[in-house]
Amino acid sequence: MLDVKDIHTYYGKSYVLQGVSLSVKKGSTIAMMGRNGMGKTTLIHSIMGIARPSQGKIIFNGMDITHLPTYRIARSGIGFVPQGRYIFPSLNVNENLQVAARNNVSDWDIEKVLSLFPALRDRLNHQGDQLSGGEQQMIACGRALIGNPELLLLDEPSEGLAPLLIKEVTQVLLQLKASGFSVLLVEPNLNIVKRVADYVYVMSKGRIVYESTPEQLLQNTDIKSQYLGM
Repeated sequence: MLDVKDIHTYYGKSYVLQGVSLSVKKGSTIAMMGRNGMGKTTLIHSIMGIARPSQGKIIFNGMDITHLPTYRIARSGIGFVPQGRYIFPSLNVNENLQVAARNNVSDWDIEKVLSLFPALRDRLNHQGDQLSGGEQQMIACGRALIGNPELLLLDEPSEGLAPLLIKEVTQVLLQLKASGFSVLLVEPNLNIVKRVADYVYVMSKGRIVYESTPEQLLQNTDIKSQYLGM
């Protein structure tokens, strides 16, 4: 479904991604791990057209999206849940979800999002800045889903959440996996990765330095120590 082929991305003069390649098969959950500042978010931004690769290609469903504007990438079928959530603080829950709805597609609607996140049902009229971090994360994920994507990009969905809410995030990821969603997940929590991911890439200094199944990563103490700080 997604092929990232040898992309190189700069922020100004800073050479961030230095030849990154990976693939996401239809219906699979792929995890990206690594220490902070290694280029994981830049990879997600490169796929979404927020940061422009200077070299390489990004192919989605057979279409070259490398140089498309972000809104066209989103319309092509890629949903994005950014690190830090970035919901609209002055809009209520219902409005935050409605702003991303696509009227010509009916698979995911507000009712289906609320069935996945029932805690939001009683908060529909509350503004974004009145919600907890966990509730804001639910909105960010629901906003991406209501656009009816084929592929979902999630950038550290467990960041800043209490352990109980991390369990809820894990359950949502498992439900999406069971429904056949394709997911590229940036996630530092190995407990989440080992439960939801089919395959794992490890990034360091803008390069993929290791890839394996979660089970193989769990057994590789050298990789965990050198690149994940475990």
